[in-house]
Amino acid sequence: MRGPRVYLLLAGAAFRAEFQYRGNLFINIIGGLFYQGVGLAFIWAVLDRFGQVGGWGLGEIAFLYGMRLTAHGLWVLPGHQLIHVDEVVIEGEYDRYLVRPVSPLVQLLTRRVRLSSLGDLAGGSALLVIASASAPVDWSPGAVCFLLLAVVGGALVEGSLQLAASALVFRMKRVSPIKFAIDMIFSDFGNYPLKIFGPVAGFALTFVFPLAFVAYLPATVLMDRGEELAVPEWLAWGAPGIGVVLMYAAYRFWERQSRYYESSGH
Repeated sequence: MRGPRVYLLLAGAAFRAEFQYRGNLFINIIGGLFYQGVGLAFIWAVLDRFGQVGGWGLGEIAFLYGMRLTAHGLWVLPGHQLIHVDEVVIEGEYDRYLVRPVSPLVQLLTRRVRLSSLGDLAGGSALLVIASASAPVDWSPGAVCFLLLAVVGGALVEGSLQLAASALVFRMKRVSPIKFAIDMIFSDFGNYPLKIFGPVAGFALTFVFPLAFVAYLPATVLMDRGEELAVPEWLAWGAPGIGVVLMYAAYRFWERQSRYYESSGH
């Protein structure tokens, strides 16, 4: 229990430091909400013109979008500092992490807290709640529990890919382009039913790049559209567990790759 406790203490200190500039924080949160609102407005314009996309209407795609965005906000709030791993390694800041009695990864994640990510989380959560009223889902207690688990699992899937990409910094020094590409794939493909991209892309975005497990697969079974799945339905119901497995694998990969760290003075 020491690791989680230390993380919460350091994250709390970073939170208090960030909250000192409340005006800037408020502007950043509003900016995050506006940015995500533009993406939703584009989807609304497309559906207003064509009616449906891949047989999915506005309510269904809004539900999918809400799941994806909530999962994104849930991972990026604690994991945003992975964006800065290049500079932490190149400038030698990582040296200090190695001589302290706390996990270097925990120190990296808590060097700052980007509270503007609350805009993504708040916007996604609000959209998910609103869209849930119109989405064709039988809201039993089991369905609500699965939705919550699926959102957490989706956050773990996205976070695991970013963590694995960040681990390559110990060999490559600069991995920002890889992480940016991962973020773009989630933003460009994660808000639509994967069936519209064709079977080859659907397979790749499920088993090569596991985007489907973030929102598409769990949203599809929740809305009882299992007949359009290209994978067994049990795999879609197991999406939250996939997130746990991928995050564990990414963490082990980080630990293994960190052995190749060389101080900036060498």
